[in-house]
Amino acid sequence: MIYADNAATTRLDDDAFEAMKPFLLDSYGNPSQPYSFARAPKKALRQARETVAQCIGADPDEIFFTSGGTESDNWAVKGSALMDPEKKAAIVSAFEHHAVLNSCAAISRMGYPVVFVRPDPDGIVTAENLEKHLTRPTRLISVMYANNEIGSIQPIAELCKTAHDHGVLFHTDAVQAVGHVPINVHELGVDMLSASAHKFNGPKGVGFLYIRKGIDIYPHNDGGAQESGRRAGTENVAGIVGMAAALKKNTDLMKETSEKLAAMEQLLTAKLKSAGVDFIRNGSPEHHLPGLLSLSFPGLEGEALLHRLDLMGICVATGAACDSKETQISHVLQAIGLDSTHARGTIRISFGRYNEISDAEAVAAAIVKVAAGRFA
Repeated sequence: MIYADNAATTRLDDDAFEAMKPFLLDSYGNPSQPYSFARAPKKALRQARETVAQCIGADPDEIFFTSGGTESDNWAVKGSALMDPEKKAAIVSAFEHHAVLNSCAAISRMGYPVVFVRPDPDGIVTAENLEKHLTRPTRLISVMYANNEIGSIQPIAELCKTAHDHGVLFHTDAVQAVGHVPINVHELGVDMLSASAHKFNGPKGVGFLYIRKGIDIYPHNDGGAQESGRRAGTENVAGIVGMAAALKKNTDLMKETSEKLAAMEQLLTAKLKSAGVDFIRNGSPEHHLPGLLSLSFPGLEGEALLHRLDLMGICVATGAACDSKETQISHVLQAIGLDSTHARGTIRISFGRYNEISDAEAVAAAIVKVAAGRFA
């Protein structure tokens, strides 16, 4: 099998798994307890918080552990909504992950207005466009760091400055970016940032929310005093330890991995072009996540292509799904204005650290074969 859907989830790093095992089998104590058996997990939590903070340029007390990116996004959107009755409006990009979009739908039902900003055809939200939608009641802007379907990386520092110039909080869903591109939250100036371990070779079910010092939002869970009283519940120590180990390793290997993934991208697209396969690449050609390709094939159905590749032992994702009545086109592809013909023929290929150049060659050869047979 060739796994080329790393934007959906990644293989757990071997070292991260080994780091987790002691806290599942031996040092399984509750870190909130006062006895000596709790010291090892308590120390592990502190060290993991320091490691995560170091990897994104934060201070340890600005890192709050969660169950993953969805929880972190929900907390950022909903937790900030209730803080100021005079500033109730939010602005988000139209191609956010559903964790943000559905959180915004929830606060909208409670009377908090939400405005959606469309990206340009390359999938970039510009500061100029963002500024047009700012009003006096705007409280929060949320724009994802890198889009999970087309890979476009946003000018976060510039967007953040625009928000702060108007006294507005800025949150970024960086689930797809953390561990894959360099991030320094203090240099960017963001107020909140969401991340999820399973996107950077960590375990599923754990993530974090960075909250800049001085930013006040409602606690996510009511209960005990965990996470400085902001997120109650006994910590997933093993998961947190695994996340920190995976993030540190991915950060250390980032340059090497990015260069390999860029070579794989170039090889795959070059093979398709040399074989005469008709395709277009979606997203920003200059500013995109390494290893993520959104490709549209006119005349092919993306879902059919996905299933043909699956039969060949290759895992990819698609930008449109068919049901009994109509084709459901991704909101991301709609947001960038991709016409329906191209959208229906779109797949996402996302390589990761465990892929090799030979995988790119095999995926390209398989697509060439399917395209030649015109399976639809």
